[in-house]
Formats: sequence, C-alpha cells, structure tokens
Amino acid sequence: MMAAFNPEKLFVRMIPPANSAQPINRRKYTLTHSDKTAQIFLDIGFDYNYEAINKSMRDEVLAEWRRTGSGGFNLLGKAYVDGGEFSQAAAERRLNIFKKEMDTAIRAMVYGDLPFLRRYPVLLDAPIYIEYESSFPQYQQTFYYGTPRKYLA
Repeated sequence: MMAAFNPEKLFVRMIPPANSAQPINRRKYTLTHSDKTAQIFLDIGFDYNYEAINKSMRDEVLAEWRRTGSGGFNLLGKAYVDGGEFSQAAAERRLNIFKKEMDTAIRAMVYGDLPFLRRYPVLLDAPIYIEYESSFPQYQQTFYYGTPRKYLA
C-alpha cells in the first residue's frame, strides 16, 4: 500500500528511445511500488515495462497518453483488480485499495514526468481516466481523475 506521495521515494526510469520530448501519443507509464520501503517506481517508455510487474501482487498502475479524435489528449490508465483468480471479497478489497491510493499513483506519474509536461503544457489540462479491470461487473469501472494540473499542488 502506498503512503502519501513523497518525491524522495520516487525513482524514475526513462526507457530509450523515450525521452522528455517523445513520444507524446502512446507514451506509457508503468508504476509499481514496494510495500516494504514505500518506494515508488515509474518507468516511462514506448511500451509498458511488464518485467517490473509483480505477477502475484498485480498492484501496478499502467497509463498512456492517447490522442483524441479532436486532436487533444487523454491520459488513460488501468488498474488490475482481478481476472477471476480472487474471491469477490478480495476483489472488492483490492478495488478499494486502488481507489484510495490512485491520487498518489497519479501524482507520482505527473511529478515523475515533469520535464515532459513542462515541454507540452497543454497536457496539464488533459483529462485523466482510470479503468479498474475486474471479472466482477460491479467492480469493472472507469473514473475521471481530473487533470495533471490538479496533481502539481
């Protein structure tokens, strides 16, 4: 479980050829963390860093910038609640933890990619949507989380 966001506990890794200028469309974030050390790890690249994902915990947050039909951008994320391997009670518990911690996760992504966002300030006002993926229909939900600007404070 992530605590309140502490920039000193954030470790960012840019995966080439990604850099602070590109890509914009389909720029991907893989956010993981350590429950033991409270460290947050953010990988930024053209692809998700699946090797960083703990296959037994599945507590990562994945997100990417996607161009909209009108030429703007959205930051679209997803959190894996369950794929049928957990009981309904466990899935509900996981969903509630993800919802409680999502502001911290988004803040880490925004803070961790600040040079990119400074280069493209229009993205500071782009909508953020997070989809919670679950085999239980009541937990399969998508929420609006504001814009990156909200997470700069």
